[in-house]
Amino acid sequence: MFRTARLKPATALWVLTLVITALLTAYAAWLFYGTPHPRGSGSTVTSSITTITTPVTNTKHTTGSNTSATATNTASTRTEYSIVGNTVYLPLPRQVSNVTVEEAILWRRSLREYKDEPLTLTQLSMILWAAQGITDPARRFRAAPSAGATYPLVLYVVVGDRGVLLEPGKYLRAGVYRYDVMKHALTLVRDGDLRGELAKASLNQPWVRDAPVDLVLCAVFERTTRVYGERGIRYVYMEAGHAAQNVYLMATALGLGTVVVGAFHDDWVASVVEASKDEAPLYVIPVGVPKGVKHPSFQEIDNWYSSQRGEG
Repeated sequence: MFRTARLKPATALWVLTLVITALLTAYAAWLFYGTPHPRGSGSTVTSSITTITTPVTNTKHTTGSNTSATATNTASTRTEYSIVGNTVYLPLPRQVSNVTVEEAILWRRSLREYKDEPLTLTQLSMILWAAQGITDPARRFRAAPSAGATYPLVLYVVVGDRGVLLEPGKYLRAGVYRYDVMKHALTLVRDGDLRGELAKASLNQPWVRDAPVDLVLCAVFERTTRVYGERGIRYVYMEAGHAAQNVYLMATALGLGTVVVGAFHDDWVASVVEASKDEAPLYVIPVGVPKGVKHPSFQEIDNWYSSQRGEG
């Protein structure tokens, strides 16, 4: 006769813990990838389909000066977008800059003064992709690291009047949009230029009002804490920092300026973007075309370190 194997209590508890952890992780993934945003899409945009093809340009800063030059990237000459109802399908991510990662790190600064100029839709597309876009389709990994790939972050975009250029003479409708990670698209949540209200909610910081675009980074803490418990709170804040630094570096590579803002009234900011109750605002991030930027050179860094070492 066969004998029934019995697990020791400690072994059985260990196996049960593994099973529960796997189930919780699968459930969290199902919630994130399978559950739609609970709120409606806000004001209705006139149903339309618009597709545009334009050249892609690379931005190259001149080291040690406040000027920048652009060069056409002949390897990527097509940038397409479409608008269908409330949804803006963004130009797909691609290499649009010849600024190296070393240069982006060297030149990164918190910039609060912006020209009265719009972002292009391609620039906005690349900023959003750098913050939360997909970089590994097979595993759905994103540009910013996440503890256990739980991905608690939610990204809103507050677009000002004439804040994003679609094509010559045509601008993206002012309003609050929610970034759809899986489709690399924006969905209209609220109509109108809300930068002034967002600035008031951010203790009247003028750069929030003056930037053509403001990102609002929120987090659903439960996506991470259901797996890691209280420790997951720390992981969410870490992830927000990872995403914000990506925005800084991409903005720098594109010749744009940005600054992270943490001083604001949480509930007020949440109401501006119509975030759901479980989405907590962590950052407001203005993005614009900066005024009078001068980039340091690696030679300056070399000279400074040499002086610190007493190398003459």
